[in-house]
Amino acid sequence: MMTSPRLCDRRLLASGILALLLVPLGATAATPAPADAPPRPLTTLDRLERPQLEALHRARQDLARQRQPVPSHGLYEDFRAVLHTHAEDADHTKGTRVELLAAARQTGIQIVGSTDHRGPQPDAWRGLREGVLFLAGAETDDGLLWFPEFDPAGRPVPESGLKFLSHVEERYDAPTAGLAGMEIVNRHTDALLDPTLLDHLNATAADPARWARVVEDFRAYPDEFFAAGVDYRAGLLAKWDRELAQRPFTGIGANDAHQNVIFNGVTFDPYAVSFRHLTTHVLARELTETAVRESLRAGRAYVAHDWLCDPAGFTFGAVNNLGVYLMGDSAPQLGRTRLTAMTPVPARLKLFHAGKVLHETTGTNLTFEAKSPGAYRLEAWLALAGELRPWIYANPVYLRPPSLDDMRLPRMDVSPRVEVRNHLTYRDGPPDDAAKHQLDLYLPKGVERAPVFVFIHGGAWKYGDRSQYPALGSRFAEAGYLTVIPSYRLAPKHPFPAQIEDVAAAFAWTVRHIAAHGGDTNRIYVGGHSAGGHLSALLTLDPSHLAQHGLSPKLIRGTLALSGVFDLTLLERRSDVFAEDAASRRAASPRHHIAPGASRFLVTYCQWDYFSLPAQARTFHAALREADIPATLVYVPGENHISEMLAVSDPDDATVGAALAFMRD
Repeated sequence: MMTSPRLCDRRLLASGILALLLVPLGATAATPAPADAPPRPLTTLDRLERPQLEALHRARQDLARQRQPVPSHGLYEDFRAVLHTHAEDADHTKGTRVELLAAARQTGIQIVGSTDHRGPQPDAWRGLREGVLFLAGAETDDGLLWFPEFDPAGRPVPESGLKFLSHVEERYDAPTAGLAGMEIVNRHTDALLDPTLLDHLNATAADPARWARVVEDFRAYPDEFFAAGVDYRAGLLAKWDRELAQRPFTGIGANDAHQNVIFNGVTFDPYAVSFRHLTTHVLARELTETAVRESLRAGRAYVAHDWLCDPAGFTFGAVNNLGVYLMGDSAPQLGRTRLTAMTPVPARLKLFHAGKVLHETTGTNLTFEAKSPGAYRLEAWLALAGELRPWIYANPVYLRPPSLDDMRLPRMDVSPRVEVRNHLTYRDGPPDDAAKHQLDLYLPKGVERAPVFVFIHGGAWKYGDRSQYPALGSRFAEAGYLTVIPSYRLAPKHPFPAQIEDVAAAFAWTVRHIAAHGGDTNRIYVGGHSAGGHLSALLTLDPSHLAQHGLSPKLIRGTLALSGVFDLTLLERRSDVFAEDAASRRAASPRHHIAPGASRFLVTYCQWDYFSLPAQARTFHAALREADIPATLVYVPGENHISEMLAVSDPDDATVGAALAFMRD
């Protein structure tokens, strides 16, 4: 007896999003259902039939073979978590924390939230153990999951930490004031959710022949068997939607693992099977308790039935000209704000708003232009073995009307402590290009032999001008840096390499003339933002461009690549800017010119940067370090791709602070 109760190319899609965003403001599943009818619903006993178990197993294997990586935005890592497990704290619990650790390592779980019934104990496991982060918590008497903070003596601090509403199906009207979120999918394994399954086990346990077949089926298909009694929990999701209409409210998964469903000595809920079944994927910058808590509080997470198919890399968020906003973020509804999602296999993608399905599509990508503010969440379903089953539940992205800060224009004022010298020609050319062959100087008054900062503007290599950056020139000049801001020719009228040719010419002018304006030629730094980050990095790493002027990149004291693009081979072929052949695109990529001996780098990226720019920054930084090039990587929270430049006038701006610290070294 029981002891106790065909795939589209996501790279092109992602790079297409990036290509669009860099412009400044101004196939079917494994067993598809018929097109005219949804798959039929199956009962628990239908799912337990051996042919159905076998069919589902084969369908899962087929799906796993179809799986393709999703292009990475790169801001966060995807950590698998189980947030409602029990060990060593109740008579009906048979596991130990050692077994939890073993099951986590077996199944790729990186975070275990151990919620003891007696409350978090002083000797509870906390922190990293063999690569698994343990969060010590409790399942409280009033039905909450509580992950408190702890004092230096290891005691839980009352009313601290995170609290989530648990066992929601038992009390849909439970109050939620003061809570961080709730279980939106759960799996209370000692009930297996469906009495039919328990009745089936009870009925067969006394019949040796039938029992042997049940055990054989379970051991051959443990994940399919374990999930036979699980269905869509519409009531939980309806309550979540009601909460989301009021405020941000994080949804988590709970598999309430006990490892105590035991019949005739056979355990039907081993930790490993339970852990594979339902996971909360936490999107965090690092695997630390502080980072994980922050992400859970902010709703940077999604819930998934990992046993159906590995969802890692799934992404959902909002995109507009300012940047990319992921799950849990609040995004200004400015211009054409689109909701986007990408999955590693084709799925039925359902976009929800105000508790209703707003848009559906089948495939690996969803794009929908949002018209109303509010919380938008996404579900992904898989058609497998005759059934459409829920797979992923994404936390929302929240759209809001834009504020004055979102719509602010760049400042044009210049400090009285700064002298401006405009419209200096740095190279000859056709009269039509004369304005783009000029630069402006911002000089710190009273400073002799000032260090020099050559700043290259962004704008997707197609837009922008030096005239947009007086605030930046003033800010750095006021800090003591003679700031040089050139214009350069723009695509598509002038395709690449016109841009880098002009940047090299502007740098050569600086080397030869800046001393006459009070600059120190031994301390020349180069930097740029976005496309300018690409151009400044390329100037530093590919010596051929300065060689045209008889100069070497060794003259560059340091390079500041701010939210730049470093590997053009990862973008779609932008024939309006770059040549389409692979060799030309590779030659235009700073990433592919890294070699020991280059000047040191500062590389930055923002919280709401354009798609893939955080990933490019992190990969580029790692490659620099691997080549023994001194490099500093800086993450800028609370800024998007545009505001990063608009904020340069702020006294405590993080990007400016990092840049000044870098140039002072």
